[in-house]
Amino acid sequence: MTQTKAGPDIAAGRLPEDAYAENFSDLHPLLEPHEARVEADRCYFCYDAPCMQACPTSIDIPQFIRQISTGNPTGSAKTIFEQNILGGMCARVCPTETLCEQVCVREVAEGKPVKIGELQRYATDHYMAGNDTTPFTRAAPTGRKIAVVGAGPAGLSCAHRLAVHGHDVTLFDARDKAGGLNEFGIASYKSVDDFAAREADFILSIGGIELKTGMRLGDTLDLAGLRAEYDAVFLG
Repeated sequence: MTQTKAGPDIAAGRLPEDAYAENFSDLHPLLEPHEARVEADRCYFCYDAPCMQACPTSIDIPQFIRQISTGNPTGSAKTIFEQNILGGMCARVCPTETLCEQVCVREVAEGKPVKIGELQRYATDHYMAGNDTTPFTRAAPTGRKIAVVGAGPAGLSCAHRLAVHGHDVTLFDARDKAGGLNEFGIASYKSVDDFAAREADFILSIGGIELKTGMRLGDTLDLAGLRAEYDAVFLG
């Protein structure tokens, strides 16, 4: 008797449509304004705040939370973006429970930290919902041309800061769209509603950045050629 090997147990439509929508919905829904104010009021606004020291991007956490508590989410977002233009995605995916929130004084004393990540998202989402461009103005043109290879988080951040300082930037990426890890490597329930693409557009809105996709270093791009054509090259 011949036995047939069963194939993988894969099938579409196992769950009703509303179940799929719920399973892939936002992991942490955006705080309501009142919720954000209440949560912000829990912050002690520490001097030499341990949360700020634990933040890899050194955002002034007590300052942006104080701005939320005083009803100024726009100012709060600007405080965040000044240090981290990718503050919106970081608010969604950063492991705050093992960084800023783990060392929060409230966590140490009560086991219940201030929800720093959710407050950061509240501020950045508030700003991006009402503004198509970043809160920065380009400096006078310097005449310098910079090549940035890789349109992921590092490349986008670098390109934005260079553009703010007045340099002209050409941003190259091997894929057909910008975003890198944020676009292609983040679980969908952490970044719903095409947020990675919207954030990339937000960053590029500063102007002075030309995005060229389908360009891979060692294939369609050559480092020696880039160094000859541009004043500087950043490999992201």
